[in-house]
Amino acid sequence: MILEMKVPSPGESIKEVEIATWLVKDGDYVEKDQAIAEVDSDKATLELPAEASGIITLKAEEGDAVAVGAVVCLIDTGATKPEGGVAPAKEEAKAVEAPKAEAPKAAPVAEKTYATQAPSPAARKILEEKNIEPSAIVGTGKGGRITKDDAVNAVPSMGTPTGGNRGTERTKLSMLRRKVAERLVSAKNETAMLTTFNEVDMSAIYAIRDQYKEEFKAKHGLGLGFMSFFTKAVTRALQLYPDVNSMIDGQEKISYDFCDISVAVSGPKGLMVPVMRNAETLSFRGVEAEIKRLALRARDGQITVDEMTGGTFTISNGGVFGSMLSTPIINPPQSGILGMHNVVDRAIVKNGQIVIAPVMYVALSYDHRIIDGRESVGFLVAVKEALENPAEILMGGNVKKALEL
Repeated sequence: MILEMKVPSPGESIKEVEIATWLVKDGDYVEKDQAIAEVDSDKATLELPAEASGIITLKAEEGDAVAVGAVVCLIDTGATKPEGGVAPAKEEAKAVEAPKAEAPKAAPVAEKTYATQAPSPAARKILEEKNIEPSAIVGTGKGGRITKDDAVNAVPSMGTPTGGNRGTERTKLSMLRRKVAERLVSAKNETAMLTTFNEVDMSAIYAIRDQYKEEFKAKHGLGLGFMSFFTKAVTRALQLYPDVNSMIDGQEKISYDFCDISVAVSGPKGLMVPVMRNAETLSFRGVEAEIKRLALRARDGQITVDEMTGGTFTISNGGVFGSMLSTPIINPPQSGILGMHNVVDRAIVKNGQIVIAPVMYVALSYDHRIIDGRESVGFLVAVKEALENPAEILMGGNVKKALEL
């Protein structure tokens, strides 16, 4: 019996996927539920498991865009498992001696005509976009005319080489990467995005971590990082300034009484933004556990579309890569994103004295269509206040109880 394997729907709004990698070869014997391919959607990279055991015949190539519901492979469920797990190879055809190729004749030099190096209208538009002069292109069309394909394949001059390796490589962007790029450009073009900045003295958080991180790890098996403090500070600020936790839908504003916090993480397939549901209800231990779970799933390529769907606000930690300051881009349709950065010892003024303290710059990018300056600045100040006095504001004056120690 031949089983047709079709592309399952990864999510409600996804109409097609791209075959990123085949994990098996044509003619291999596969076991039921064995991962046979990695497919890219515009939201995540997912594994495609075999629906039955048998010998597989691939019906799509790597890089092909395949509609949801289309057949991507056939599985012969009646085939017996061969030794080694690979189907016997087909008998090779006898090699036929190829006729000796004649020495190539010199191509006749084409006479220059009015069409030589004259681009077609479509080619002219492409060359103008690439800022390439038609005189730099050798046309392959009739009479030396520059065709659309010539313009598409044209590469801008990189200057006169002076020695050394100058190789180039052109690879197709994954569907996920293309969607991320599209969304980032959309956010810049379709929102009135502004960024406001502040600085946070991290001394109090450092003191708590230094005192309790070993005990916290021994009891909960988790590290006590910055993200739990920032998540708690953000959910508190979102409740104080609900406009930052809102979205625009046409001519209406949608406000939420819960805080689903999207956390930007870097995975092997690029940027992913899984969501912590109802983060306002999580304890410090709960936040650290959820972030660890989502980060591991993103790293292993096991994150699901559902885990990245939704989110009312985003936290992005560029500090792990050493970023000192940035202007994070809003994650549509959300209205705000908080950017964390690296912690550096800086000279600050405390009680009239210049002292050295660990300082982090924080940035809030927000959609000015729905969030005014008062709300944006007030939100960021509320985050700063909570981070500089976490014991009182975030832990109710009882650090051990808040950390469940």
